Amino acid sequence: MSINKKRRAVVAGLGGLSALSVAPSLALAAGKGRPQNQPNVIFILADDLGWGDLSVYGQTDFRTPNLDKLAAQGVRLTQAYSNSAVCSATRFGLITGRYQYRLRGGLEEPIAGPSETVGLPPEHPTLPSLLKKAGYNTALVGKWHLGSLPNFGPLKSGYDSFYGNYGGAIDYFTHKPGVGPDVKEDLYEGEVAVHEVGYYTDLLGERAAAFVKKQDKSKPFFLSLHYTAPHWPWEGPKDEEVAKQIDNIFHYDGGDLATYAKMVVSLDASIGRVLQALEKQGLAENTIVVFTSDNGGERFSKTWPFSGQKTELLEGGIRVPGLVRWPARLKGGQVSKQVAISMDWLPTLLAAAGTQPDAAYPSDGQNLLPVLLGEQPPAERTLFWRYKANAQRAVRAGDWKYLKINGNEYLFNVEQDQRERANLARKHPERLAELKQQWEAWDASMLPISDDVRTHGVGAKAQADKYSPQAND
Repeated sequence: MSINKKRRAVVAGLGGLSALSVAPSLALAAGKGRPQNQPNVIFILADDLGWGDLSVYGQTDFRTPNLDKLAAQGVRLTQAYSNSAVCSATRFGLITGRYQYRLRGGLEEPIAGPSETVGLPPEHPTLPSLLKKAGYNTALVGKWHLGSLPNFGPLKSGYDSFYGNYGGAIDYFTHKPGVGPDVKEDLYEGEVAVHEVGYYTDLLGERAAAFVKKQDKSKPFFLSLHYTAPHWPWEGPKDEEVAKQIDNIFHYDGGDLATYAKMVVSLDASIGRVLQALEKQGLAENTIVVFTSDNGGERFSKTWPFSGQKTELLEGGIRVPGLVRWPARLKGGQVSKQVAISMDWLPTLLAAAGTQPDAAYPSDGQNLLPVLLGEQPPAERTLFWRYKANAQRAVRAGDWKYLKINGNEYLFNVEQDQRERANLARKHPERLAELKQQWEAWDASMLPISDDVRTHGVGAKAQADKYSPQAND
């Protein structure tokens, strides 16, 4: 059977599962028009965290006890992917549940600076806006990076409240997207600039924990907790003096493995404070907690056994950690080989809440709840990527992966060859041709990547002319 036919059979089988049939407790209450016992949701997103940067995924240089505990109490995904090899593009896929290439802003790899036209259209349905319609209180704490004010922002796309940064990266102490007295802080309460003192990772954890503590238990909540850690600049929680010496936020000449370890350990501790607040409020049992990363790791990350890193469609650039805990419904201690991607979280979490995507904007992602609940076996997937830098393209279909980079084409069995070293293109020319054809057909259905699309690492002089030196990703 061809890959296309297999995929259609799997999708057709899963498509018959109603979003409201996954759990009896989510049935519509008679005469009330919305589900009972809706779970709270906390979606935690790290920035540039490598697949192996948690000890539960193989990190041995430092420990991440809070996230390890989360994994032990829930499901650990070993084949989770990001929608892109850079951050804002993945965030478009995550919040819309669709391939980011359907929107102009999603073509940016990533959004570099303020723009009146590049961003998430406020009219587009999103994970928070759809949950809000289902009765949820919604909040974003942390990084937005989906367009700048006044035309774009969290409060325009479904969040009731926002505390965090609008752009891609800020200094952990000054909270500026650059260096110097003329650079303004990128820290906001809603759409109002604010000033606070503290290490940013800690501030986000404190604000998220405070949000949990003040929730009315009669109404479900959705909290997006999007950290900038461990994205550069390379600063640990006690490195304020180091921060004062940085002359460029890109910090390409700074950092080391020890500093990176401090940043990830601090991230783990911050998440621990939020999970502790959840326990103290008696909300942990019926709260879904998801943890993942926006793309693969960067220079100091551990991505073993994969090769490649951020900005590359090799496994190390797009394979990410994925943890899900829901004590009321999910059995703990599970390890799943289900192939998943960022845009799956929208249909999955909507199904858990007893609702579904907007029919006018069907999700490209898949509802994974039946698999997570053990009601269905892991489903075979076909996923697509493209990246302007080095003319990259990739397809993951079952265990097979087609990769094109720098004009070279590869065919890997990534289940057997995780490091992508054995090119099987000559041995299986028919499989290579089939995946190439699938990619071409998929690509034709997406917006084209035009010359004005900004891509990290491409056309350095042109990008420098077009964007501020303080633009960040």
